[in-house]
Amino acid sequence: MTDSNRVVIIGAGHNGLVCASYLAKAGRDVVVIEAAEQVGGAAVTTEFAPGFKVSACAHLLNLLDGPISRDLGLESLGLRMVKTDLATVALAIDGHHLSWSGSEVSGAGVSEADRTAFIEYRRRMNRFSALLGRLHNLVPPRLAAGNRSDLITSARLALDIRRLGKQDMREFLRIAGINIYDILEETFDHPLLKGALSLDGVLGTNLGPRSNNSVFAALHRMSGQVGGQQGALALPDGGMGSVADALAAAATQQGATLRVGSPVARILLDGDRVRGVELADGECVEAGIVVSNADPQTTFFKLLGARHLEAGFMRRIQHLRMRGKAAKLHLALSGLPEFTGVAPEQTGERLVIAPDLVYVEHAFDHSKYGEYSAEPILEISIPSVHDQTLAPAGQHVLSAIVQYAPYDLHGGWQTSRETFLDKIMTVLSRYAPNIREQLIHSQLLTPVDIETQFRITGGHWHHGELALDQALMLRPVPGAAQYAAPLTGLYLCGAGCHPGGGVMGSAGRNAATAVLSGE
Repeated sequence: MTDSNRVVIIGAGHNGLVCASYLAKAGRDVVVIEAAEQVGGAAVTTEFAPGFKVSACAHLLNLLDGPISRDLGLESLGLRMVKTDLATVALAIDGHHLSWSGSEVSGAGVSEADRTAFIEYRRRMNRFSALLGRLHNLVPPRLAAGNRSDLITSARLALDIRRLGKQDMREFLRIAGINIYDILEETFDHPLLKGALSLDGVLGTNLGPRSNNSVFAALHRMSGQVGGQQGALALPDGGMGSVADALAAAATQQGATLRVGSPVARILLDGDRVRGVELADGECVEAGIVVSNADPQTTFFKLLGARHLEAGFMRRIQHLRMRGKAAKLHLALSGLPEFTGVAPEQTGERLVIAPDLVYVEHAFDHSKYGEYSAEPILEISIPSVHDQTLAPAGQHVLSAIVQYAPYDLHGGWQTSRETFLDKIMTVLSRYAPNIREQLIHSQLLTPVDIETQFRITGGHWHHGELALDQALMLRPVPGAAQYAAPLTGLYLCGAGCHPGGGVMGSAGRNAATAVLSGE
């Protein structure tokens, strides 16, 4: 007989660990099974060259849910920030860069009109993103459902929008689904300001500034709070792996069992309900509930099998948009890179290369045709400025998200990797002229590498594109949008569920809620 109290969670990424903590706390016998040799999924710290460590995939911390952090006592389990509320520095080749933190923007050529407009822009975007943030820990309502819980959730969403007030409500409904290019063009004059702000709407997505849903993507990225600051960015002490380590400690503390180095081969069924999982070595782990932290296509096609589900449902899963367009660059450097016009104390902030909106849109144009960007955009972090444990004394690590690098590159990445890396270094050298001379070692993770190393279909760290037709009660698809799959006992808890990607943990907690309420 299958133990109905046992829950198997596939994958020890941050959402799987959060889900494990809440289920174990509720008295369930929880086993988390991870294919890799360490927990964390894409939120891990790795050594990519002797003595040089980086946050391997997940980049900056901006969405970790505050209530989850407090519930699980992550601070008492060793989670610390070495830097909170990172400023953004929009780099200019001539050194006349712009910078902002909060609602104040400064730099050469910023007019008083742009300064005033920036205050209003941040106020409005913070308010709208906070509205989305309040939805993070709600199980999305079912479409056209008549039960009390779904009606209450729908009414709460409508009421939150109404509480914005007439003017802000009208503006939210106007811009939420459109492109960020038009919003920035109608708001600001300074090209560098517009280019850098557009990055928040396209980073990690298959979108350009002129693409609809880029405002929604920007709001999602700003929807978290770090240290109580809406949309703030932070660097954890020890890299992103320290977040996963604290979550693993919390799950263990609650009584969950963690197993690493144990790939799951398939989900086992007994008729139309799950009965556990089979590992790659043939071992079977019986359980009444299986929760998958893998992406939806991996879960339903590779681990379960299409034959077990209705054809229409599997067709929707098959057509999920989840092809990555972002690469991750890591550099080991012999010294602190000198960016033209950037003071040493600013080097540890968030550095952005996105000179103007046209530059960003042209970078995106290449990816439409299966090409990498000839002039890529970059979000750069040098975390070793704040955390000396990441590099040998006097040396540094640089990490950057690079766009656009399509998963399905024409000709494949095997023959194009070094050429694209050289183009990235050429762009970097325009802003930090001596960076090639400082280079000790480099690592470029393309979406294909991200797929292979972190077991994410398509190498898309959101497990599916962030767009209104793949959000809330439509994420990942109708029929699985409330974390329960169309098979008894099977649930999802990964970034492919609401509210999407980013190291926040909300999907994990919501899935635990769905499991407990479904019993």
